[in-house]
Amino acid sequence: MDYTDLLYTADKGVARITINRPERYNAFRLQTVEELIHAFERADADTDVGVIVLTGTGDKAFSSGGDVAGEAAFTPHKAWMFNRRLLNLSAIMRNTGKPVIGRINGFCIGGGNELNMLCDLSIASERAKFGQAGTRIGSVPIWYGTQMLPRVVGDKRAREIVLLCHQYTAAEAERMGWINRVVPHEQLDAAVDEWCRELLEKSPTALLVAKLSLNFDSDTLYPSVVHGFRMLNLGLHGSPEQKEGMTAFLEKRKPDFAPFRW
Repeated sequence: MDYTDLLYTADKGVARITINRPERYNAFRLQTVEELIHAFERADADTDVGVIVLTGTGDKAFSSGGDVAGEAAFTPHKAWMFNRRLLNLSAIMRNTGKPVIGRINGFCIGGGNELNMLCDLSIASERAKFGQAGTRIGSVPIWYGTQMLPRVVGDKRAREIVLLCHQYTAAEAERMGWINRVVPHEQLDAAVDEWCRELLEKSPTALLVAKLSLNFDSDTLYPSVVHGFRMLNLGLHGSPEQKEGMTAFLEKRKPDFAPFRW
């Protein structure tokens, strides 16, 4: 596959997958998701690769999540086709036996944060910002956001993050256990490289078994993700309520959800 939305390199045991849409704050569209699936499967199949690093191009964003400009036109059917590919992407990220490190270089918002939740380890620049955006635009972070956040930051804090859609600094995220480590921006690559080297010194089979065993409990959350996608298809995708949220986002104004309160 020729990548248009990604950069891919593999060298000295490390595959680096970079979302390359800086003009869209590395937001992902269907093409991006298809390329991410291919890239992770490629890294998984490469016997010379022991660690996978996921990041975004530039200094502004790791990923701002789904590309609202495209999602605003989703019908329920198109949304389900997109979400089905997200399920495939999360499956390969969770089931590859190779550790996945999130190199968080900037905004890590919405679906971008859900990508972060799917990484095994996360190292962030001090400039990074974290948060969810679903309720601001008529959506819900059910792609391992609502499922995993309570496990890493606690139930009450997760409700705050998901319901209020506030943004948090990297230092705040580290204190909550949302990420593993925060470093000065200019030291981000060195910190990621350090952990890559350490992981490459470990038994690859032991890493595989450890990762799958650590995933065992949260693997039971898969039905919640599927059900969540379906509920969004039935209740929000293509609805006037979601169109108002996404149109307001694109027009840089506050949405008016009052007409949709029963």
